[in-house]
Amino acid sequence: QVQLVESGGGMVQAGTSLKLACVASGRTFIRYAKAWFRQAPGKEREFVAGVSWSGLATSYADSVKGRFTIFRDNAKSTVYLQMDSLRPEDTAIYYCAAKTSYNEPRGKYDYWGQGTQVTVSE
Repeated sequence: QVQLVESGGGMVQAGTSLKLACVASGRTFIRYAKAWFRQAPGKEREFVAGVSWSGLATSYADSVKGRFTIFRDNAKSTVYLQMDSLRPEDTAIYYCAAKTSYNEPRGKYDYWGQGTQVTVSE
């Protein structure tokens, strides 16, 4: 088992930036792919970005390509999501996730954090 704790959410204006962090604890010696998902009010949870254990493979939703960057520091058991040029439609709860099939950034994720709220105003 691995536990995931997100931080870095907040309320910002459109066009600004935020960086989310997700720290893992527990069985962190196991290799995991990591990802960020989000869920806006009244909508289903959606994939935002994913990264393989090595960090060499990444994948992004079309809606965030060119604006968001996912990266990880395995020595700190932490994955980050740098969000630039934020838009009101990015408003959502952002969740960190992990899975043991570590080479592929997409796919079914098994472990989830509690989420952090991101609110972007006009």
